[in-house]
Amino acid sequence: MSTKQRVEDPENISDGRRRKGEQRRRLLLDATMEVIARDGVTAVSQRRVAAEAGVPPSTVTYYYATVDDLLVDTLTRVNDAYVRVVDALPEDPDEALRGFAALIAEGAGSDRAHALAEMELFLIAARRPALREQVDRWTAAVDAFLAPYLPDPDARAGVAAASDGYFLRCCTSNPPPDADEVHRALRRLIDRERAAL
Repeated sequence: MSTKQRVEDPENISDGRRRKGEQRRRLLLDATMEVIARDGVTAVSQRRVAAEAGVPPSTVTYYYATVDDLLVDTLTRVNDAYVRVVDALPEDPDEALRGFAALIAEGAGSDRAHALAEMELFLIAARRPALREQVDRWTAAVDAFLAPYLPDPDARAGVAAASDGYFLRCCTSNPPPDADEVHRALRRLIDRERAAL
């Protein structure tokens, strides 16, 4: 499968063979996230994913020729969920910023183990160029979200870096920052950057 191809919702596919293929891909991506959540991204192999999914290893290699192909589609799926949340934020600037802070603090409906697995996928992109396109996609989505608050790209980059830092802190701190704390920090940064323009 091409790393550019997206996994579709099987419920929206009328062709039985295609629907079964998409269900199988979804099963494999779910299994990949379970392996990452439990053992880390470096534990992902076609055999481990097959065992987690309860399918023969040949099923994984049929859909994903390499581990990088599997990781790219897994990260794409994670990214799809996050970008959907950002795209659906309210138009009201304060409510949108609160929603963005909640996304950072709570993930896209994930538990903490899955949020850490998602963060690992983003971090592994530094060593696996095939995953960088999805990191760039997320960076562009955050930049577009912040543009109405801060017209200056350098100012946006600083606030985006702070949001990335909060994503990491929410995965690693005990207790993690809550949405109100993240919102207050981002609001202060945005206000400070606006005042400096």
